[in-house]
Amino acid sequence: MIFIIAAYTVFGDRFGGALDEAARQFSRAFDSNLLPHEFVTDMRKQHKLIMGIGHRVKSINNPDKRVEIIKKFVMENFPSHPLLDYALQVEQVTTAKKPNLILNVDGCIAVCFVDLMRQCGCFTKEEAEEFINIGALNGVFVLGRSMGFIGHYLDQKRLKQGLYRHPWDDISYVMPELNGELPQ
Repeated sequence: MIFIIAAYTVFGDRFGGALDEAARQFSRAFDSNLLPHEFVTDMRKQHKLIMGIGHRVKSINNPDKRVEIIKKFVMENFPSHPLLDYALQVEQVTTAKKPNLILNVDGCIAVCFVDLMRQCGCFTKEEAEEFINIGALNGVFVLGRSMGFIGHYLDQKRLKQGLYRHPWDDISYVMPELNGELPQ
């Protein structure tokens, strides 16, 4: 449990937090009736990254299979998917500039989660927004990381290996600036 809490506190907008922020950014742009190219231009003017867009390795020429699977599932099973459609239009704008500025797995999960919440008929738009604002998608991210952690633990026990412990002298802590003073 401590791992989960510690892991959650270090995830920023680019690692884990991208889910919630992508959901917010795309929803705001869509709800404001911004055209995809206006959204991209507006974000560039603000010198902000569009969360959920871009990948180091994957591109339009080398797509992420996870994104392809999620898109296919949503398009075949959701009654409608306006935010996913919007995000794919944004992707057309961004990939025209650089082929790796694709809708990544975080962005795809985020917009599909919003579509699910808004289109399923169980939640009002305000309730769906509240789930995003309280960090529900980051919670899903932490849940996935937790399952991976449990998997590693079970593998090590199954293989009769000792649990991995990283050397303490190799762990760095980020401490706030204290103006030369020692912490209390």
